[in-house]
Amino acid sequence: MTVHLVGAGPGDPGLITVRGLELVRSCDVLVYDRLAAPELVEEAPDDAIRIARDPLDQSAVNGLLVGFGRAGLDVVRLKGGDPFVFGRGGEEALALAEAGVRFEVVAGVSSLSAVPAAAGVPVTHRGLASQAILASGHDPRAVDYETLARAQGTIVLFMALANLPEIAAGLIEHGRDPSTPAAVIASGTTGEQESAVSTLAAIADAAAELDPPALVVIGEVVALSERLRTAAPSLVAAD
Repeated sequence: MTVHLVGAGPGDPGLITVRGLELVRSCDVLVYDRLAAPELVEEAPDDAIRIARDPLDQSAVNGLLVGFGRAGLDVVRLKGGDPFVFGRGGEEALALAEAGVRFEVVAGVSSLSAVPAAAGVPVTHRGLASQAILASGHDPRAVDYETLARAQGTIVLFMALANLPEIAAGLIEHGRDPSTPAAVIASGTTGEQESAVSTLAAIADAAAELDPPALVVIGEVVALSERLRTAAPSLVAAD
């Protein structure tokens, strides 16, 4: 028996991998994130133990995974996006390894590329951006503004919506052009997806009415979104 750290994808339940869905459908225990689609939670067997991660701290989650794994049960830890991209999957894998519990990591479709794509924003594009940098905006004091401001290419910020005014100001203060195109995509890939597109200087105001979860994209590639949406009506238009 094994503990499986499974990526649920960026929001749309159809974007989980085939392997991930197979494991959810056959598990004994499902420990799931708030951002995992409810439709995927319902795919677990009727007699499976289902545990919401939200009210638990990380040490408690680690303890559950180790305990159920040692008990010989098939455990799925269902995580939004990809387990190893701001998903604390590494922490859980280390806890399992240190406890001698077998585990498997099942990669998921990451919001890093899927959410911008759903709004018509390619994170890289020939002639515009040959690299993409991902960072957390959860703590604006920990952001390396100098490095990000100098970086050539696309900046993708996770968990940055609440701190966007401070982050945008910090990037501009350290030399990023205030006119750089920027976008915020909320609830990406789902039926509730909303987006706002503006300049770096104005993006915080433009996205003020959006709610998390949201991804922030900064870079010249954002300017392609309007042209791509014209040719692909299925893409969600910006506000």
